[in-house]
Amino acid sequence: MRLSVVIPAYNERATVQELLGRVARAPLPAGVEIEMVVVDDGSKDGTRELLRELAAAGEPPFRLIEHAVNQGKGAAIRSGFLAASGEILLVQDADLEYDPTDYPRLLAPILAGEADVVYGSRFLGGPHRVLFFWHSVGNRLLTTLSNMLTDINLSDMETCYKVFRREVLDPTTLQSNRFGIEPELTARFAKHGARIYEVPITYRGRTYAEGKKIGWKDGFSAIWSIVRYNLLS
Repeated sequence: MRLSVVIPAYNERATVQELLGRVARAPLPAGVEIEMVVVDDGSKDGTRELLRELAAAGEPPFRLIEHAVNQGKGAAIRSGFLAASGEILLVQDADLEYDPTDYPRLLAPILAGEADVVYGSRFLGGPHRVLFFWHSVGNRLLTTLSNMLTDINLSDMETCYKVFRREVLDPTTLQSNRFGIEPELTARFAKHGARIYEVPITYRGRTYAEGKKIGWKDGFSAIWSIVRYNLLS
């Protein structure tokens, strides 16, 4: 069985090489092979040039897709999903906040035949760096609103770690270009009637000085996305 790890990257020169190495070294259950699909989303800090060098060297091997201009995380994830060939797809940010050593935990419910989708929750007791209080409040509010409209009881809708069986989702149906991809994926999984599990994960959040990109405007956009993808599409 093949696991396709889709990695959207935008201005992550400082971390992307280390991240690729961590993904390549990630422990995997027996019988699972890995495919890495990296989507450079119009980076301007040298990320694209570095990825080209790494892809040419082939160590670790990965497929590189390039967006001519920045389109947003959702657009990058869509491109990665369309290019992926695995039976299981996993989203991995390029910023080192999420730890690929959690892959076995994320895959276990799917491989056991118990789940179609697995979310890696930052709020279920896994080790995590302590950072912004209001970010955690915002995340919980968005998750609560999403849960009200999907009628599922997630603890962390906004998590990067969403792992799913390919047949659960047709990537061509996705529409969100930016961070609205998180509530859109959740809405589509719920509408599909997918069996969704959550597992605790390790989380090492970063500060804005360290490169964090999401801001308060994205929170308002997420609210609109929750309403749009649950009630209007």
